[in-house]
Formats: sequence, structure tokens, C-alpha cells
Amino acid sequence: MVTGWLVTLLAGIKTFNQILTAGIAITAFSLFLYSLSFNLRDRVARSFAIILLCVVVIFTAEALQDNSASIRTLEVLMRIQWFGLVFLPSAYLHLSDALLVTAGKPSRGRRRIAVRMVYIVSCGFLILLATGNLLGDIIPNGEPAPYLQRTLWTEAFTVFYTIAMLWAGINFYRAYSLMLTRSGQRRMIYLMAGATAPALGSFPYLIFGYNFAAQHQYIFWMTAVLINIIVAVLVVVMAYAVAFFGVSWPDRVIKSRLFKWIMRGPVTASATLAFMTVVRRGGEFFGTPYSAFVPFTVVAMILLMEHAITFAAPLWERWLFFGRDRKELVLLQNIEERLLTQDDLHQFLEAVLAAVRDHLQSPSAFVAALDDKTLSPIVVAGNRALLDNEGLTEVLNHINGDPRHEFQWGNFWILPLFRRRTASMDRDEIPPLLGLLGVAHAEHITAMENDQREALWLLADRAALALEDRQLQQGVFRSLADIQPQVEMIQHMRAVGRYDTKANLLATQATPQEADLANWVKDALTHYWGGPKFTNNPLIKLQVVQDLINEQDANPANALRLLLRRAVDQVKPNGERKFTTEWILYNILEMKFIEGRKVRDVASRLAMSEADLYRKQRIAIEAVAKTILEMESELQEQ
Repeated sequence: MVTGWLVTLLAGIKTFNQILTAGIAITAFSLFLYSLSFNLRDRVARSFAIILLCVVVIFTAEALQDNSASIRTLEVLMRIQWFGLVFLPSAYLHLSDALLVTAGKPSRGRRRIAVRMVYIVSCGFLILLATGNLLGDIIPNGEPAPYLQRTLWTEAFTVFYTIAMLWAGINFYRAYSLMLTRSGQRRMIYLMAGATAPALGSFPYLIFGYNFAAQHQYIFWMTAVLINIIVAVLVVVMAYAVAFFGVSWPDRVIKSRLFKWIMRGPVTASATLAFMTVVRRGGEFFGTPYSAFVPFTVVAMILLMEHAITFAAPLWERWLFFGRDRKELVLLQNIEERLLTQDDLHQFLEAVLAAVRDHLQSPSAFVAALDDKTLSPIVVAGNRALLDNEGLTEVLNHINGDPRHEFQWGNFWILPLFRRRTASMDRDEIPPLLGLLGVAHAEHITAMENDQREALWLLADRAALALEDRQLQQGVFRSLADIQPQVEMIQHMRAVGRYDTKANLLATQATPQEADLANWVKDALTHYWGGPKFTNNPLIKLQVVQDLINEQDANPANALRLLLRRAVDQVKPNGERKFTTEWILYNILEMKFIEGRKVRDVASRLAMSEADLYRKQRIAIEAVAKTILEMESELQEQ
């Protein structure tokens, strides 16, 4: 009786551990996609993505190992699992090196060579794994679970694994000691704590084949469950810490985006998988291995989770991430949700004009806005031929300042639209003119009836309210456009100063991020011979461009064009121009942007598909951006 209860308990622990393992694999894969999507250009994020990929391989292969798999399938999955284990130490050392570089301790060559050598050693162990020397044959009846027989090379890998992890841990501590801000130190603590997750997660697989694991199965599986719970939490903590590297968004945006990503991805998928597994195992217990409840459970859980996240997202953003700035941020959110866009304005004014035409049986009506002392119709309803746009500005001469005085202009009644009077205005002061409302009438009609006039002026007040909101919002947008460069610079300096204060905050101007720079370079090259993306390009504000303006006595556009020409020439290989593989990047830049050829012509000349051309074009633009970034950084250091 007791033995049967213990067997059932052990089976339940194994099932729960399998669910946890699958959940960790889902979480790691989701966070891996997050790294690829948002901050892959940062070296810390890139090295962390490699760790996540190793975790995905390890835990996915483990989750697929169940009782229904054949012995051959189990052996293949176990060897795939060790593929992730083999590269985990190298990825950790790579991450620790990237952290030191970000913290202001760049490698003088030795550390970079060491990281590459460790990757080479991992590749050597991978070859041993492929040839069957790293691990022996499968032990299908092994305890506490089937495992691959250990060899002498397995012990060597364990030593290599331990040394590499200790080395990476020392580098983590060195990076932490270089942090000068509280936020940087705090996130480094999160990163070091989270970094123990993959190391802990690999512990059960490293002790397979030892007598302790076989003799104490309950302790082993309970320890494995506990470790997997800790790993699931620490992987998220580590991803949270890494999410701040390489991006200059405000902290609340990073936290909210990551939290929403986790809720929609790992949490939803893991909850769905857990319920599906429970329903399927319950069906097996009652003698029906598969039932209609399995797909029903999957669909219901996905819909319920997505529905709950959609409704709860605004609440958790306000209470978890807005902090002391909650009132201001809620106000901005409300403005964003209720913003009167150009389309909204047109729809509202079209509705007003439709009511005007219906009320007066008018063939045509319009609303014109006054911008920079020029009247321009923004909405015209009905017969547009009745409206003379060229002479519309002359109507301003007929306005006498009376806010409630309409007059005739050709076949139109004109109603001036003024801003609402405010308490700060004098009684005799005339409010600013916003625009005009024009209504066409028949030639024999010279006046309106009182009820028509009152209704028309009521509709005119509605149009004036819309124009006033439009004018206020345009002022807000102009202010935001003016402060945007400064805000971006401050956010960037705040982000990089968190980890390397001396190197970044002491610079006369913050060095732009490589991701932003690549976008700017693409815009500038697209309009290389003139255009708004060139003349208004943020690259003009770089110190290297300003120096070219002074040195060459050139205007900003020519100086930027000279900088791009020099950067493109840096991509050019030595020797005479050819159409071989090593010249592809330069030829794309030269033919597509400098010579201005069409995509089809360039692809045909270089003997590649258009899709391949766009991929190579992105690499070429990134190379130009990297060159410009090096020029700017060198100039700032000088």
C-alpha cells in the first residue's frame, strides 16, 4: 500500500518536473526572440542570446523525453541536450567579457583571445559528442532516469565547465565593482543572480550516472523540481537585467514591454501546456488517452489568458511601472488615446458640413483654416467647382472683428471662426481668427431666417472648436519636435551612464547608438543627392560633420555627403573595382545610392536576387554606420 503510494508520488513529481522543464524551454525561447527583436545590436544582449539558445536546446530536449519515446529517440534527444551544455561555458565567458567592455574595461586582446579559445574548446567537445567519445551508449533502464554512459572525456568536460563558470563569475564581480551608480549596481546584482540559472539547470544532467542519483531518486527528483522552479525565476530576472543594455528607452517602457512579452508568451504558453498535460494525464487515468477536452482546454486557456492580459495591462502599467510620475504619464496616455488626428478632424468637419448643407439645402460648403496669414480649405463638401481657392485669402479683408457677423462672398455666406474668449482677455479684445465656414446659397436668396441663422452659428461654433483643438495640438507637436533631440540625447546618456559613467558622461556629446546610426545612414543614403531625409538628417549634428563644415568651409549637406563618401570608401576593398564576392557591399552602396540605379538593375548586374540584395544592403549600411561611429568616437576621445 505504502509502496504504491510512493510510486504514484514519484510519478507525480516527474510529471510536474516535465511541465516545469517545458515551461523553462518556452520562457527561454520567448526571451531569446525578445533579444532578437529589440537590442540584438548590443554585445551584452548578443552573448545573452547565445546563453538563452543553449537553455532552449537543453530544456526542449529534456521536455521531449517521455515514456512514449523509443530508445533511439531518447538517445538522440540526450545528445542534442548535451549540444547546449557544451556551449554553455563559452557563452557565459562571452557574456562576462561583454559586461566588462560595457562597464568601461575593454579587452586589450588577451581576454578576447581567451573567449575565442574557449569557444574552440567547446567545438572540440562538440566533435567528441558527435563521434560518441564524449558520452557512451544509452542506459535505458538507468536510475533515476535513462542517461548516457559517462566516459573519461565527460569528466574532462565537467572540469572545463567548472573552470569556465568560475572564470565568468570572477568577470561578473569585476564588472559589478566598476559600476558607479546605484541602478547599475542593482541591475548587475540581478544579472549575477540570474546568471546562476543555466548553471543550476544543468546540474541534474551533469550528475546522471553517479551512484547518489541512482540511490536517492526521491531526493534527486525533488531537488530537480526545486532547481527548475528557481531556474524559471532566475532566467526572467537575468533577462530583465539584460533588457536595459543597448537601449535608451525609459525604464518604465523597458519594464512594461518585457512584462507584457512574458505574460503573452511564456506565461500563456506554459499555463496552456500545464492544463493540457493535466487533462491528458487525467484522461489516461480514466482509460481515455485522448479526449475532446484536450483541444478545448488549449483554446479556452489561450483566449482567457489573452483576454485577461488585455484588460489588466493598463492597470499593471500604472501601478507597477509609472511610479511617482503616474499623474503625468496617465495624462499623456489619455491624450494619446483621445488625440484629434487629421483624419479625426476631417471626419468631424465633414459631419458638420453635412449638417450645414442639410439644414440650408446648400449645394456646397467648406471649412478653411488660417495658417500663417493664409487661408486654405481643409474640408470641402458638395460641388467643389463653386469654391475659388485662389481668391479665398481676400475674404479676410471683409472681416470686421465681430464674432457673430456673417457676410456674403460671391454665392457663399461666410462665417468667421474665432477662438473662444478666455478670462485673461480684455472685454474689448478680439479673439484670434481660426478660419472660415462657407455655405453656398442660391443667387436669389439674400438672407437667412432667424432659426436657420442660429442653427448655422451653432454648427460654426462646433467647427471653431475643432480648429482650435487642431491649432493647440499643432503647437504641442512643434514643441515636442523641438525637444525630441535633447530628450533622446539625455535618455541615451542616462542609459549608457548607468554602466560606464566616465567614458560617456564626460563626452561633449553623447555618441549615438549603432542601431539609430544605421537608420540615419540608410535615410541619408536614400536621399544622397537631395531630399528631406538628407537635409534634416540627425547625422548633421555629429561632431565629425561639424568639423568637416569648418575644415571644408562647406554647408551641412555637402559636409554630410563628404562624410558618407569617405565612409563608403572605407568599405571598398583594395585594388581595382571588380564584381566579385568581396566587392559586393561596396558595389551595392556605389550603384544603389551613389549612382542611383534601380534595385532590379543592381540585382541583375550583381547576379543576385532582389531579396538577397536587400539582405546584403542592410549589411553594407551597417558597415557604413560602424565606420561613422568609429570616426565620431575617435574624435570625441581626442
